[in-house]
Amino acid sequence: TDSMAALACLAGSAGRERAEALAAFYERWQGEALVIDKWFRVQATSDLPGASERLRSLTAHPAFDPRNPNRARSVLHAFALDNLVHFHARDGSGYRFVAESVVELDRFNPQIASRLARAFDRWRKCDAGRRAHAQAALESIRAAAGTSADVTEVVSRALA
Repeated sequence: TDSMAALACLAGSAGRERAEALAAFYERWQGEALVIDKWFRVQATSDLPGASERLRSLTAHPAFDPRNPNRARSVLHAFALDNLVHFHARDGSGYRFVAESVVELDRFNPQIASRLARAFDRWRKCDAGRRAHAQAALESIRAAAGTSADVTEVVSRALA
């Protein structure tokens, strides 16, 4: 608990110490799945610049398995629901990342994908620029081939 609290503080800081702490924490706890879920989560929710690169790195990490619901939630859901700065990035990169993740998850776990798509439920409350990006992201999910009934329902309701 103490290590996790310290890591959470460092995860929001730029610098060499951040990278060293993340690496040391992973090395120590890599055998504990729930702890590693938290390790992923603190990185996914960091408001430091470079969220797109960080998320791509996290989803490419050997310990990340999108077929594991807890692991998917620790990165993808944590980002979409708890990293408001980067999910709602002005350039739409957060929306695009989540839309791509919904489409990927939908291939093998429609329930987790549809829950992730719910991150767009309040897109109409955003400013005009963000609304346009969010709508484009939702449209890209709807246009994806083979979209499940679960995801189609959530996306159709959001776009209605």
